[in-house]
Formats: sequence, C-alpha cells, structure tokens
Amino acid sequence: MSSRVAVHTELQETAEEAVRQALRYGADQADAVLLSEKGFQVTTRNGEVESLKQAGSKALGLRVFLDQRTAMVSTSDLALVTVESLVQEALATAGHTSSDAFVSLPEPELYRDLPFTQDWLDIEGLEIPPATTIALAAAAETAARNLDRRIQNSEGATFSDSEIVWCYANSYGYSGRFPSSIFSLSTTPIAVEDGMMQRDYWFSVSHFLNKLNSPQEVGETAARRALRRLGARKVSTCEVPVVFDSLTAASVIGEICNALNGAAIYQKASFLADRLGDLIASPRVTLLDDPTICQGLGSRPFDGEGLLTKPVSLVQEGKLENYLLDCYSARKLGLRPTANAFRSIATPPTPGPSNFYLKAGAAAPQDLIASVKRGLYVTELIGFGVDIVSGDYSRGAVGLWIEGGEAVYPVEEIIIGGNLNTMLQELELVANDLEFRGPIASPTFKISRMTVSGK
Repeated sequence: MSSRVAVHTELQETAEEAVRQALRYGADQADAVLLSEKGFQVTTRNGEVESLKQAGSKALGLRVFLDQRTAMVSTSDLALVTVESLVQEALATAGHTSSDAFVSLPEPELYRDLPFTQDWLDIEGLEIPPATTIALAAAAETAARNLDRRIQNSEGATFSDSEIVWCYANSYGYSGRFPSSIFSLSTTPIAVEDGMMQRDYWFSVSHFLNKLNSPQEVGETAARRALRRLGARKVSTCEVPVVFDSLTAASVIGEICNALNGAAIYQKASFLADRLGDLIASPRVTLLDDPTICQGLGSRPFDGEGLLTKPVSLVQEGKLENYLLDCYSARKLGLRPTANAFRSIATPPTPGPSNFYLKAGAAAPQDLIASVKRGLYVTELIGFGVDIVSGDYSRGAVGLWIEGGEAVYPVEEIIIGGNLNTMLQELELVANDLEFRGPIASPTFKISRMTVSGK
C-alpha cells in the first residue's frame, strides 16, 4: 500500500470511528464526512512572481439522529478524544432541536457497494516542482502579451493545483471515499488603443495536469478576447435575438439548475414547482446531470449521503421529467432521491448538480451568429438580477453586435432582460461546442428575442 493510500485509509477510518462513537453514546443513526485538502497557487505578473500560496486542512463533520431530531457538529482536530467529545456535543444539541418526520438517513435499500477508484487523482501532476508551475503561469501571460502590440499590460496569470480527499461513513456500515486533483491555469491581459483599455480572461481546468490547455493557447485566447472588446459602444434599447457564448450560456443554465433544485421546489420558491410532466421549454432543450462522465469536474462515485450516483434526466426535449433531489427534499415531495445530495463539513445535505449541462446541438457557434440579421452576441454577464421564484431575468452584459449575420463591433454598458420561462420556450438553436469548465456547462445557444436596454 502506497503512503498516499495509507493516509486516505486512515482518514476514512476516522470517519467510521466517529459513527461508531455516535452509536455507542445512544444515537439512533449517524453519518460522518471527512474532507482533506491541500493545494498550491502561484500568480505571476509582468514576468515576476507576485504571490505564492500553499495551504492544507482536514476537518470532520458528524450528523446524528435521535428521536426524529438531528444535529451537526464539526472539528478540525481529528484526535480520538476530540471526536468523542464531538459526539457528545452532537447528541446534546440534537435533544434541543425540533422533531421532523422527514429527517433520517436514506433508506438502507438505497445503498449499493461502490468500487474504489483513483480515476480523478493525478499523482504525477501533484508532484511537479514549484519552478515548473511558475513557468506555466509566466508562459500564459507571455503568450498573451506577445500576440499583439496592443496587449500592453496584464492583471497576471495564475496556476493552481489541489489534492482533495472526501470520505463518508454511516451507521449502516456503509463507507466510501474518493480522492481527486484539480489543476487550473488562467490569465487576464489588458488591451490598450487610443487611450482606452479593455480586459478579458481565459482559463483551463482539469483533474489532470496533462489535460490542461497549453499556456500558449490560454494566453492567446485571453488576448483575443480582450482585443475584440476595444472600441466598445452602447446600443439603443431594442428587442432582438440574443446568442449566448458557451461561458455565458452556462451561467443561464446555472439559473435553470437553481430552479430545478428540490429544496426550492418543496419550498415553492421556484417557477418550476409543481410542473413535473409539463412542456416547459422548446424541443431543443434537454438538460442532464451526469456524475459518471469520465474525468468530469463534478464527477463522483457517491453523493453527500453516500448514495451511488447515476445520470439523471431533468428536461427531455422540453418536458420536465425530474428535479435534483437529496433524500430530505425527495421525501417532502413524495419522490425518489436522485443521489444529488451535497454537503459541507458543517452543514446538512442539500440538493445540487454534479455535471449539469444542456445537451449539445449540431450547429457550429458561427452558424448561430450567421442566423441573426440584427442582434447581440453575449460574451460576459455582469451583476445579479435573477429571481427564480418568478423567473424574471436581468443582467448587465458585454458582447458583440450582430448585423447581417456577422459580429460587427463590440458593445458594453447594456442590460439584457427577459423571463426564464419565456427564454426556455424561445431557445431556438443550440451549438455543438459543449465543454466542461466547471460543474455546469452549456454549448452556445440562441434565444429568439430578448430586451436589450442601452442608451
């Protein structure tokens, strides 16, 4: 057994021991999670190292159940005597909480054996020397500055890596863990022309170091994004088709994801509450959550309650088929859990996405732009203006104005507005450029009409 696996086994055994202690002191049920993180980050600016950070932490969270009451406690001290004290504190706290008939561990029959895997852990990547990581960040920034003489400054470039181990154990005797690594590289160049400055960024992220885009690609993409914003202007208020690029499209899809969250549904705090089986979107809309995607950034073998994860179809060709559910929200709604429980060390499970995405279409992104006679191509969204109860949507935006099927000049200081209900129904075209850069992803898509507020 390697030293790294031995450490992971010890962490898992600590979670198991916390559960055993809880039962010993009188809990009806219990589960524990243990999170170990360590990471390194370097930021360079103008060829010099601006900051170096290295940090690590370990923490244990325990949840106990007693007479339909529950309590959660946590600690960063994993000594046995501390864990024992934590158990007693949890049980004492549970005695003072309100009774809730929906509170318990998942039903035993929902559990299945898990294969142990290290598919998300890049040991070689984690062991590269700091000098190499500094060189990667510096190379991304240099590539941006070398692309065009108008790239005259930079907000820097950052490389980071993290090793994360997540362990789970419960009083059914079920126990599992999964380790993972995350690497990222980003840079933010500044373009200058005629006394005006514009900034933009680009990044790459992956579980594996050798899967990152090259520093050259990251830097040059960031530079091109900054350059295309030079000369930005306002446009007059109008109602036109709007094309969201893949990054901003993912932001919109993230709001739909929030509206599909089981907690929002049972609280009647979503415009999609009580709409299972309804046609809520155009036939081009298929929304999926798939924690089994190979090397997906949100992939995981089990959820925050220890349930084996599986792909979930939320919206199929416009029809609402399911919500994102943990066990509590599923019980409240009279549905089956979808193994979408997420939890932190100090908070109880709540529903959330793994790899949540809009299914890609067949068209190229440029085909969507070409289909617009006059409209907006959105490349950045600003601020917060979304109400998932009503569906009202309003965000600041930056992008490119489209005339005759071509992007003709950059625009800024505008607001796009609509309603998520209408936007789903009028999602007209979906591109083929789906790429996961986080747990929520989307290809470029076109909404047939939205309000663009400008001068």
